[in-house]
Order: sequence, then structure tokens, then C-alpha cells
Amino acid sequence: MTDNITYLRDRFLEAEKPPASEKSAVAWIRNNLFASWKDGILTVVAITAILYYLPKALNWLFFSAVWSGTDRTACLTVDQGGQLPSGWNGACWAYVNDRFVQFMFGSYPRDELWRPLLVVALFVALLVPFLMPKLPRKGLNALLLLVAFPIVSYILLLGGWFGLRHVETSLWGGLMVTLVLSFVGIVVSLPAGILLALGRRSSMPVMKTVCVVFIELIRGVPLITVLFMASVLLPLFLEPGNNIDKFLRALIGVSIFASAYMAEVIRGGLQAIPKGQYEAADALGLNYFHKMTFIVLPQAIKLVIPGIVNTFIGMFKDTSLVTIISMYDLLGIVKASFGDSGWITPVTPLTGLIFAGFTFWIFCFGMSRYSAFVERRLDTNHKR
Repeated sequence: MTDNITYLRDRFLEAEKPPASEKSAVAWIRNNLFASWKDGILTVVAITAILYYLPKALNWLFFSAVWSGTDRTACLTVDQGGQLPSGWNGACWAYVNDRFVQFMFGSYPRDELWRPLLVVALFVALLVPFLMPKLPRKGLNALLLLVAFPIVSYILLLGGWFGLRHVETSLWGGLMVTLVLSFVGIVVSLPAGILLALGRRSSMPVMKTVCVVFIELIRGVPLITVLFMASVLLPLFLEPGNNIDKFLRALIGVSIFASAYMAEVIRGGLQAIPKGQYEAADALGLNYFHKMTFIVLPQAIKLVIPGIVNTFIGMFKDTSLVTIISMYDLLGIVKASFGDSGWITPVTPLTGLIFAGFTFWIFCFGMSRYSAFVERRLDTNHKR
């Protein structure tokens, strides 16, 4: 009879290193750019287009651009005969530099610019620690940013109190209007959207009907219509002399519009929560408020972070539509400056639009990257 031989391994085999070619630059190019003949064709076409257009774009934007000057003559060039102004050699950044303060603050009095600059400094000082997860006292930080800061900003920007000169909102403009509209819209639309989403899923018929009618009515019309109604039609229903400030009407219109879209985003997250979560909360004896606050909403909001940020980005860009009620945000005031005879050149409009587009892109890209950071941090399903 043969004895049974048992072999017990006393150590694991060492992991073999991957083939060197799989970690090389050549392997990356082969796997990502030339994985198939279709990918290869698209890669060649893309590289050819980049090599052809990128040097010309960089030359126009930077190397041949005009960076200083006091009027249109700095950005106009003449042909060899000295007769015809061409103006197409490069971008006219001198025009942006000359109008930069106007692009940022509109017609806000120049001797009072310290007030919006102080608001910006306070905003950055409160926002940065609020966005850093590891810093303590988030409750106090949120209270200062979302409650105290709007009140202080209102007093500083509008004035009329504590010896500050009153500055009418009709003088506001530029990036300041864009940021104020988007900040107020974000602060108002998120909690309002949560309440509307909960109301739409409510078991109370009246509450559900009101929320459904509100959401569908607002989502069924464009933002321009909401702004037009808030600016033109609303005063018709008020008593003579009891008029609401035009900028406040724009704030209300943007906030209402964003709230309706936010409600549907939140509702999608609520529907994605398994029924067992609701039943488990009920089994623990939690009431409706505690169930939603501690169990359901944190999970629902985590699931729809991309949708929430997408709504914020869309609202930030849609603030340009306030020009319909004669308020000029960054894009509106850039377009309005095209009629200045002191800076009329063939390249002035394109330079101004590129500046406005790049400014919008910086803010939108920042929101997108922070959203991705929050998603990775809250991801409990995969290793980080």
C-alpha cells in the first residue's frame, strides 16, 4: 500500500513582474492610440490637425498678440503699402487689459471697488476651508458661508448702511453679477430642490400636487421666459410705487428655475435608494424627519453628485441670459463693449469672447474637478 504524501507549501511564490513592454511608452501608445486600424486612422487625423492648427492658434493668442496699448491703434496693423488696416496678426489683449475692471465689476463706482474686492476676499476665505474635508468646525464654517456671508455681502455691495454709499444694482455688472447670481442660485436651489423632491414623493395629495405642478410648469418654459416674467410682468401685479429691484427679480427667477431642475435630480437619487433602507429606518423607530436626514438623503445625494454639479454648471452659464432684462453679466458686458469706437478692430470681438469663454471655463472646470474629488472620497464600493 502506497503511503499518502502530503505537500504543504510553507511560502508563497513571489509575484512575477509584468512584461516590460506592457509598462513602456510604446505599449501605452499601442493600447490607447493604435488598438485597431480605426483608432490608428483617428489618431493620425487628430495629430495632423493638432500639428496644423495648434501653432497658428498659439501664435495668434500669444506670440503675435498685442498686450499693451491705450486705444484701437495698438491692435491695428497696416499692409506693406501702408494703406489698409488688417488687424489680424494677433489677439488684442490690450483691449481686455484696458476694460478688465469693467469686465469684472461693470459700472460699479471706481472709488468704491474696495467693497466688492472685500466680498471676494471673504468669499475665498470662507469657501476654501469649507471645501477641505479634513478641516474641523464645518458647522460653523457653513453657517458663516451660507448665512452670515450673504448678509454682509448685501450690506457691502448695496450700501446705504453704516455710512456706506448706496450703489444701485443697475451699476453692477461683469463677473460680479455672474458670481452673485450663481452663488445665490446654488445656495437656494439645493435645499429648495430637496424639499420639492420630497414633496413630489409625499403621500399627501395636496403637497404632491403643488410640487408636481410647480416643477413641471417651471421646467416646461425656458429661463428667458422666467426672467422676462419676473422683470416685466411681475410689476404689473404690484401696487404703483411698490416695485421690486430688478436684480432681486433676476435672483428670484434664476433660483426658482434652478430649484425645479434640482428637484428632479434629487428625486432620481431618492428613487435609486433600495426599499430596504426605508424599511430598516422604520424598523428602528425613526420618524420621517430622522429617516430622511440620517438615512435616505445622505445616500441619495451621494448618488446624484454628478447631476447636482451639472445643474450648478448649467446655471452658472445660464446667468448670461439676464441681458434680456438689461442686466449685464460677464458675457453681456463684453458684448456691449464691442460698440466702443475707441477699440473697434477686426480682432476685438473675438478676443473679448475668448476671454469671456475662458473665464467661464475656469469656474466650470473647477466645479467639475471638485465634484470628481468628492465622488472619489465618498466612493465606498471601490478601493481608492
